[in-house]
Amino acid sequence: MWKGRFKTETAGLLKKYSESISFDWRLYRHDVAGSIAHSRALLESGLLRPAEQKEIENGLLQIRSDIEQGEFSFDENLEDIHMNIEAALTKRIGDAGAKLHTARSRNDQVALDLRLYLREETDAIIAFVRSLQRSLVALGGRNAAVIIPGYTHLQRAQPVLFAHHLLAYVEMFQRDADRLVDARKRINVMPLGSGAIAGSTINLNRELIAKLLDFPVLTQNSMDAVSDRDFACELLAAIAIAGMHLSRLSEDLILWASSEFKFITISDAFTTGSSLMPQKKNPDVAELTRGKTGRLYGNLLSLLTTLKGLPMTYNRDMQEDKEPVFDSIDTIKAALEVVAAMLEGVDVEPEKCAEAVDDASLMATDLADYLVKKGVPFRKAHEIIGRSVSLCAEKKTDLRGLSLDDYRALSPVFGPEVFEMLSAEASLAARTNAGAPSPDNVRAQLKKWKDILDA
Repeated sequence: MWKGRFKTETAGLLKKYSESISFDWRLYRHDVAGSIAHSRALLESGLLRPAEQKEIENGLLQIRSDIEQGEFSFDENLEDIHMNIEAALTKRIGDAGAKLHTARSRNDQVALDLRLYLREETDAIIAFVRSLQRSLVALGGRNAAVIIPGYTHLQRAQPVLFAHHLLAYVEMFQRDADRLVDARKRINVMPLGSGAIAGSTINLNRELIAKLLDFPVLTQNSMDAVSDRDFACELLAAIAIAGMHLSRLSEDLILWASSEFKFITISDAFTTGSSLMPQKKNPDVAELTRGKTGRLYGNLLSLLTTLKGLPMTYNRDMQEDKEPVFDSIDTIKAALEVVAAMLEGVDVEPEKCAEAVDDASLMATDLADYLVKKGVPFRKAHEIIGRSVSLCAEKKTDLRGLSLDDYRALSPVFGPEVFEMLSAEASLAARTNAGAPSPDNVRAQLKKWKDILDA
């Protein structure tokens, strides 16, 4: 494609080193769509005759079909998906194919293809996020009455409904979906017509191309248009945060499925055994998901590092944007899909959960609140309940095992109703503020999210 300038054939080693067709072939549909739109703009400008444009469009559609049928042979010597398609088109239809690249560069062509691809994949990732949210809401709904200990510092803290815990992840993944929707706005900008750096003296109707490809706005600076990969960085950042949330969910599932917790059982279909220990049942899906999050972080850092020192405008370094982008998209889609499917086969063990939550110390804060309502300053109330817990340790009992006299020795404001507060059910029933885990609140949240996700 540059033989007019060069006298010596490109070294075979360089061809192998610089090719990207081995991974950017997946942009073929987007390259075809962009080229068809470009050909229609060339037709409008009078640079193509109607018959030539028809030949180009039909030829491109046939190439797309051949690729999808596995009947297209990619040539490493042609470097990338753009030249593979253009060369095949010219070979098939002749001079009309050679006119297709008029008034465009591979610089604005690849920027367009990548935006088209990421726009589509962002929509797909959002759909996978929604599916995972549905699985979380469904699991919570099936176990709406189950109470578990909530943890801070991985120490039992206060009772919460199991569904409330799951709904926390629904909220997290909603923020991920919102970030993806927002990132899509920056992706959805049309760069074609920017040329290599400074547009072209052949002025095509960029608005027509944008309309044909369903872009709401055009890039406004040709140099920025071909060098911008902010939109890819932003998407990788949103994916990495979603991966972090998946990893945290995976960690909870791993803990809950352990012999020490036994809050849940993961179905055989989404666990594996040991090659040596016959009794083992390993939560491999959750562990792999936790591990793959590191790849998502690495891909984001890789792209940021590639871009950080580049001068304006396009530099060949930017070819390195695609593999981390492709890998992150493949990884997050696979992780979201498999975790959602795994949750559908999770069984909660209510007896084990009830046993874990049958711990009166979980209501220690409730007792402090009780004293506050009796007029005791909170810091003093906190100290009194702390002493009551120490007394329990001395007597080898729990807060239910102390007598009313024991309580009154700590503070005279204690009354016999104190014992009514020492259950997880009573604790949850009293937590009615917005966002708190009372049964009524959680039922309302489950219904709200079900309605939202069903819609």
